[in-house]
Formats: sequence, structure tokens, C-alpha cells
Amino acid sequence: MKHLKALVIKFLITSVVLYSFLTIFNTATLSEIFLISLLVTGLAYVIGDLLILPRFGNFVAALADFGLAFASIWALSAFFIDTASPLIIISATSAFFLAICEALFHAYMQNKILENDHERKDNTYVNTRLQAEFSEEENVDYIKKKNKHKD
Repeated sequence: MKHLKALVIKFLITSVVLYSFLTIFNTATLSEIFLISLLVTGLAYVIGDLLILPRFGNFVAALADFGLAFASIWALSAFFIDTASPLIIISATSAFFLAICEALFHAYMQNKILENDHERKDNTYVNTRLQAEFSEEENVDYIKKKNKHKD
């Protein structure tokens, strides 16, 4: 049930963004926008939110969602919508705004949807606890000078 709620939220976000740009720049009908939104939402949810987000984090998942949204909006718009306007610009703009919204949606996914999936937390590849390493140079002349001054 929680995945259905997340899918509905993601579908609404995708539909609003695509409706905004595809109706301004193109002559897309509501049924075409609905179908493109449905396909983009399903593909992005499975690949970006369920596979990439738990393993690599929010930033990588947002970048992957940008690329996935750009490619899928471009391909689906070229297939479904007969237009004279440049689809690359429309697809890139739509994908950019979707990626911004996806970054916020990923925070929701991590807090509400993926919090109880213990098997997903075991597969995390990103180590966020990094520590800088401090050391001195291993220079023989420097060590000899240092030891000479001690005597």
C-alpha cells in the first residue's frame, strides 16, 4: 500500500511537469500526456527509486532520474506527439524540473517507504563515513636532517 501511495505522488508530479511543458511547446493532448506520464513514472520508479536510490543515495538517483526522464520523454514524445518544435529542448527542460522534484521525492522515499526494508540497507555500496588520512612524507634527506638536529 505504501508503494501505491508513492507511485501516485510520483505520477502526479510527473503529470504536472509534463503537462506544463508539453502543452506550452507542443500540441499534445491530455491522453498523450497521461500515457507518457504513466510510462515515465513506472520506469523511473522501478529503476531510480527502488534500485538506484537505496544503493547509491539521493544525488546519484536524481542524476539517474534526469537521464532516464530525458531519454524516455524524448523517445515517447517523438513516438506519440507529432510536432515541429525541438523535442530535445522540451525533453531536457522537463527532465531538469523532474530531477529537482525527484530530489525532494527521494527524501520522502527514504524516510517513509524504504525505512523498513532491512534487506535494502544491507546492500548499500556507499560509505558516507569518510576520514582524511594524515601522514608525513617519507623523504630520507628530511629524516636525516631531523635526526641530526636532535643530536
